[in-house]
Amino acid sequence: FAAHPIQGWTPDFIPLVLEKGLGLQDEMVEIPDGAGVETSQALARNEGILTGISGGATMWAAIETAKKAPEGSVIVAMLPDTGERYLSTPLFASIDAEMNEEELEIARSTPSF
Repeated sequence: FAAHPIQGWTPDFIPLVLEKGLGLQDEMVEIPDGAGVETSQALARNEGILTGISGGATMWAAIETAKKAPEGSVIVAMLPDTGERYLSTPLFASIDAEMNEEELEIARSTPSF
């Protein structure tokens, strides 16, 4: 087994659905250390999408794939995990629980405020 930083994934585990599909994919994208965490944090901060480390890694791979894809390509990335279970972990430790002034200003500009 080889260690990796993506919580919830067993090292060197390949699910049966993926194992049966090996060879059908166009490319395997390796995720560099820290990319899953950084992308997950960016999704939460910039897009309001709360996902875990695996979701961040998936989105990172989709973004890298999009950079090389022909114009007009359709790329689907599923983020089935929620970041809610990681709120008390180092993944979101740098995000304050309370809104700052900029966030409050955005919230006040919406009809639901």
